[in-house]
Amino acid sequence: MVSSEYERRIADRFATFDQDGNGYIDREDFYGAAKALLTEFAVTARSDKGQALYGGAEAFWQGMAGMADRDGDQRITRQEFVNGAVKRLRDNPDRFAEIARPFLHAALDVADTDGDGAATIEEAGRVLKCLGVPEDIAGPAVATLDTDGDGKVGEAEVIPAFARYFTVPE
Repeated sequence: MVSSEYERRIADRFATFDQDGNGYIDREDFYGAAKALLTEFAVTARSDKGQALYGGAEAFWQGMAGMADRDGDQRITRQEFVNGAVKRLRDNPDRFAEIARPFLHAALDVADTDGDGAATIEEAGRVLKCLGVPEDIAGPAVATLDTDGDGKVGEAEVIPAFARYFTVPE
């Protein structure tokens, strides 16, 4: 695949992070995602789960900004996303997984309504929809995450899939 096609595919991923559609990624996009998840699952922000989710959102934002916000304005433009974060992560998708882990762990915990340590397929689909994934894509995507066929989605399944999606191979 030519580099321009690779960059186009990565730029498409930008919209997933730009939750409010204002043309850049900032801390508020991460907090907005956290708020949407808490609302969807009727979890209060002051609860342990809510605090962990906001903490994970902040950690994810800090990691992303550290890699991509080249001009230090606390905003990541589409170009910064493509040039900064992606080029640093293309050869090391595990790095992306590590900066996303606290948020993803907390999001799964919020979605895990029965407290068994994993989200059901339905709960994981609700998470994806809260994060802006269209319903027709969320359902099939979640089904592929259940790699062991137990009807549940855990951190060990979600984090590598998330990293693969956002660090698409060239």
